[in-house]
Amino acid sequence: MKKVLALGNALTDILMQVSDEQVQSLGLAKGSMNHISLESARYIQDKFSTVRKSMIAGGSASNTVNALAALGTPTAFIGKIGNDEIGEFFRQNAEHNGVRPILLPSKLMSGNCIALITPDGERTFATYLGAASNLKPENISEEMFEGYDYFHIEGYLVQNHELIEKAVRMAKGAGLIVSLDLASFNVVNENREFLSDLVEKYVDIIFANEDESYAFTHLQPEAAVAALAKVCETAVVKVGKAGSYVQQGDAFFHVPAISTACIDSTGAGDYYAAGFLYGRTRGLSLQACAQIGTMVAGRVCEVLGAKLSEETWHELKGLINALYLE
Repeated sequence: MKKVLALGNALTDILMQVSDEQVQSLGLAKGSMNHISLESARYIQDKFSTVRKSMIAGGSASNTVNALAALGTPTAFIGKIGNDEIGEFFRQNAEHNGVRPILLPSKLMSGNCIALITPDGERTFATYLGAASNLKPENISEEMFEGYDYFHIEGYLVQNHELIEKAVRMAKGAGLIVSLDLASFNVVNENREFLSDLVEKYVDIIFANEDESYAFTHLQPEAAVAALAKVCETAVVKVGKAGSYVQQGDAFFHVPAISTACIDSTGAGDYYAAGFLYGRTRGLSLQACAQIGTMVAGRVCEVLGAKLSEETWHELKGLINALYLE
């Protein structure tokens, strides 16, 4: 069975359901991802101290490999955590889900991500990277890539150009297929030239939502997916309730979204990537990969936070097997 290795920010999500006005009061653009200081993280938590919170192990690439593991794919995750309760929570969650944790130690506090969820299900992230930001190029070695077939990375790592470039260079040198999730439109805007070069040289599969693909190409979704497919093997542009566009060479598909009662879109893109990569590791068609990604993403929108119950995973696996693998 094909194996997937991921590199990303080891973060624990702190989920809060708030109003649009409360997001605006922080000066954050709705739907954006923002890096904040430890002081700002404490300020936000104090400001919303009366808001009900829940804690779930997160991070974009981590979400993807945890979902892949739930579908039955052997996975591992490279990240950095502090010697604290949040870091140990993250490690135990990975192990419980069947993900091999390659977690390096840091003296900094473990990273966490405050996810502000508005009534329409949109999420705005305020991320304190902490120990995650302490992951350095010298922490990555060729041995980490041995035995894996796919290497998945998150665009949020782009704050460290040397790290992400060394990692994808080693992955390609070891013969792995590289997939990249662009992560956030403001991250793309701030690093467009670097990301363009990275994608053209190293990336085989790229995932983006409508805003991220526009930031990258300055084109609308259908044209954007075509442009992205010219610089890497496979391009995916997700357009929310309108589904997704997928292109590989001359093969182009539009896959409709499934109807769900969306209460929180946190992790939907990560889970789409998981479903899509699961299909790839099983040798399924491009259209089937996109359909599985859509199914998995749709189900995570029905719950608060990027975590599905064992019963839901069992149901999903049964449906995927019946439709595509039997």
